[in-house]
Amino acid sequence: MHTRFRNGILILAILIFIVMISFYIYLVTGKDPDNFNELSEFQIQVDSLKNVSLLTKEKAYKLRPFNPNFISDYKGYLLGMSANELDKLHQYREQNKWINSVSDFKKVTGVSDSLLVVISPLFTFPDWIQHSKTKKTYQKNKITIKSYAEKEDLNTISTETLQEKIGVPDFIADRIVRYKESLGGFVSDLQLKDVLGLYESQRNKILSLYTVKTNKNVQKININTATVKELMEVPYFDFETALEIRDFIKENGSISDFEELGEIEGFYLEKIDRIALYLGLE
Repeated sequence: MHTRFRNGILILAILIFIVMISFYIYLVTGKDPDNFNELSEFQIQVDSLKNVSLLTKEKAYKLRPFNPNFISDYKGYLLGMSANELDKLHQYREQNKWINSVSDFKKVTGVSDSLLVVISPLFTFPDWIQHSKTKKTYQKNKITIKSYAEKEDLNTISTETLQEKIGVPDFIADRIVRYKESLGGFVSDLQLKDVLGLYESQRNKILSLYTVKTNKNVQKININTATVKELMEVPYFDFETALEIRDFIKENGSISDFEELGEIEGFYLEKIDRIALYLGLE
């Protein structure tokens, strides 16, 4: 490129830059100061109104006890429900059907157990439903316990039987059957205690009609000589727990009572009666 031509372009660029700077200065300094002050005050008022609006909304939509039969889309959003779960609830209510319990809400909407635990304490139902529940509970507590010979095998029980015959909610019934399968079959009636969410009254009703009759042949493991790998075969032990038990026995010698395991930091004895189903001391 010719030197004179290049210099011309450079001068033109400088002139354009000077014009732009001059125009910017004019816009900033050429306005009426009073107008600028008015705009500033107006902006402050707008910001203030925004803050008031946000505080009002936060106060208005603070979660309080509510009837789960009347959940709007926005309230459902605040509760953490998905659009699909809300649609199921609304479709159910359009059939003129009512949610009368926590288990009904779970069955209709399909919400997760974790969400149900958080929002169900906020549920309120009409007085007539509460009275009806009290009456039914009284009738359900009348349990006739069968003899061992009359009882059916707990390891053959199905989710349908648990729901229809015992009255257990569907998600608890599924949890019982899944747990039974994970164990390869119940070894003892005591293992129903491990099912999260199963009330004692429900467990007692199940055991009034069912008991473990056929189970897998459990070869008990000698806890004093077992390896970490062998201890991990116990359903209640993970790798860390098995390693701590093995180290405890190495440091303190053989144990003669399972209660001694309580000396291990973080080891809880509330399941020791079920753990003992899989372990021996000699």
